[in-house]
Amino acid sequence: MSARTRLRVALAALASAALAACPWSAAHADPTATTHLTGTLADGATWTADVPDRWNGTLLLFSHGFGPTVAQDAPSDAVRTQLLAEGYAMAGSSYDPHGSTWALNSAERDQFATLDAVTAKTGTPRRTLTVGQSLGGLVNAQIARDGAGRVDGALGLCGLVAGGTDLDNYQLDAEYTITRLLLPGQDVNLVSFGSADDAAATAKKLTDAVTAAQTTPQGRARIALAAAFLNLPAWAPGKDRPAPADWAGQEEQQYTWLAQGTLSFVEGGRFAMEQSAGGNNSWNRGVDYVGLLAGSAHAPQVRALYRTAGLDLRADLASLTRGATIAADPAAVRTAQRTSSAGQGLAVPLLDVHTIADNLVPVEQERQFGDRVRTAGDGAMLRQAYVERQGHCTFTTAETVAALHALEHRVTTGRWDDAATPAVLQRSATALGLDGAAYVPYRPARLTVGRDRPEHPAHP
Repeated sequence: MSARTRLRVALAALASAALAACPWSAAHADPTATTHLTGTLADGATWTADVPDRWNGTLLLFSHGFGPTVAQDAPSDAVRTQLLAEGYAMAGSSYDPHGSTWALNSAERDQFATLDAVTAKTGTPRRTLTVGQSLGGLVNAQIARDGAGRVDGALGLCGLVAGGTDLDNYQLDAEYTITRLLLPGQDVNLVSFGSADDAAATAKKLTDAVTAAQTTPQGRARIALAAAFLNLPAWAPGKDRPAPADWAGQEEQQYTWLAQGTLSFVEGGRFAMEQSAGGNNSWNRGVDYVGLLAGSAHAPQVRALYRTAGLDLRADLASLTRGATIAADPAAVRTAQRTSSAGQGLAVPLLDVHTIADNLVPVEQERQFGDRVRTAGDGAMLRQAYVERQGHCTFTTAETVAALHALEHRVTTGRWDDAATPAVLQRSATALGLDGAAYVPYRPARLTVGRDRPEHPAHP
């Protein structure tokens, strides 16, 4: 037997063994055929998975966002359809359905348990990548930190990567500003909600106050101040992007976000977070609101609108500082730091993608997270990319798939090269011929939060 013949026989034997080892591969598999799997974990969480008959050997472990604890394995039906067609298998858990919808006490554990349950049925994947969206983007970052030997890379989409305590603190600053400046003398509960109804009542009071204030120049200036503390973008859905110095136009679009339910989502999320953490994990005691505004990218807008309204900005900021008396529950802060934070290092490569005008998870969170990863010494493992669009998680299918391909390049080659640059991501997404793309060069401003690291609350 010639050397060439022996090589051909050996390769054929290897291929036969690979097919036998993987029940989801077959030489003549229907390219559209998929096996759907489900199961239940020890804590009652459910999991779901979809495995194409022509599996390429890569398993995507998807972490879903805030909301009902229902198992999901993809960020959208369109993304699932595209990735199944490309041969990827997908899996994901509900997280523990018996507690708070802010299910960070169980999410990472349940995702790893789902990986075990799925691979017990499918066999060991050639490669495992984790994908997370919104709150699931924080879970995804935790898995990227802790998943050495279990996952090979991670893709974050619109991730809440600054963590739960930073989120609650800057939201508290905005809520407090609305209460003190637009509802003076009124007793509005901002923390330690007893029920979802309490949170909804606060959301209604705040939204009604903003709606009434929008009718006067003084009210609009104070709305802009609250929006600055909320890190709220000045570009709303269905609107043209305001010019850089169109201060009134920017405030109008920030008001649009607030009037369309952002505060209801914020207060509902706070109630769920407090349930999960066992108390209030946010505080404003000791916060200097003059310094806080000085660090905001929206400060020029606020100053201009205050001048137009004839208001004394320093007096309002001094009033906010004097009245800042809300203290955190130290135990809740510790719980949130343990369960709802990330950025303390990366074990595998992570690519984060964010829209530049996200009203629920501001893009500035990426700056906060990136700084923490670099401080931990793992900056080379992280890449961040940005899409020029309004809204939370409003990615096209093409943008999501192109980002996944860029991550795979890093995992396969050990190098990012230029795969995660805006120009290459844009070309890759456009080449898919799906639904368009808008990757752009972008650097987020710093997150306006004005606190020490979450584990060191000021005067709790």
